[in-house]
Amino acid sequence: MANDEKLLRSSILTALLLTATLWVVKGAELIGDFNLTWLGILPLQAKGLAGILFSPLLHADLAHLTANSTPLFFLGAALFYFYRKHAWSILSLLWLLTGAWVWLLARGNSYHIGASGVVYALAAFHFTGGLLRKEPRLMAFSLLVIFLYGSMVWGVFPDFFPKQNISWESHLMGAIAGILLAFYYRQNGPQPKKYSWELEDEEETDIPYDIHNDDEPTGLAPPPKNPGFHTSNQKNTIIYHYTPDKDENKNAEDGSTGA
Repeated sequence: MANDEKLLRSSILTALLLTATLWVVKGAELIGDFNLTWLGILPLQAKGLAGILFSPLLHADLAHLTANSTPLFFLGAALFYFYRKHAWSILSLLWLLTGAWVWLLARGNSYHIGASGVVYALAAFHFTGGLLRKEPRLMAFSLLVIFLYGSMVWGVFPDFFPKQNISWESHLMGAIAGILLAFYYRQNGPQPKKYSWELEDEEETDIPYDIHNDDEPTGLAPPPKNPGFHTSNQKNTIIYHYTPDKDENKNAEDGSTGA
């Protein structure tokens, strides 16, 4: 119990620090009166490669940042709680895969910024992982993810937001990355408990013996004695989108597509 409480506190603190980093970056932009949009993902252009690392830290405004902060904190804390040994590896891969695929496949001429690609990746990872393992806690958490963030699925369809600058590419790439990594890490994290009778059955089926000749010693364990049975023949077997305006002053803010 004490270890669980310690792990829970550690997971919450880690997720809180991760979320706070996004607010520190935005606060620095507001206080310093500058923007870091140019560090977002600009697809298929060399100067946009830095966005693979930095775009989840950047947000267009406080409303955009607030929308991403709560799910990032909640899903991030769950990641560090359920997958403590592999959490940083999983988060890093989700972060990098989502960004790399957005750089390769998303719309050009616009910067993609925001943490929602990572949020979608975490949501898909938790949901798929719970279904694959059939572990009660993870399955319960999967249902909770659906309840809280089920409406996020519409974010991967651009036709639902025709007049909004939504980086649906970030959402879609994040969801795909989450599903794939859930399969890859399916043997890690909480696993279903095996009950005593299941373990006994496994032990019995692992006992080798020769069922063809009961008279000659073989060095193997004899078959179990089952009166009345003959065994000789048996076998065991969120987001914004800014497009640069040519008529604006050269010193104006760069366009961005927020995730």
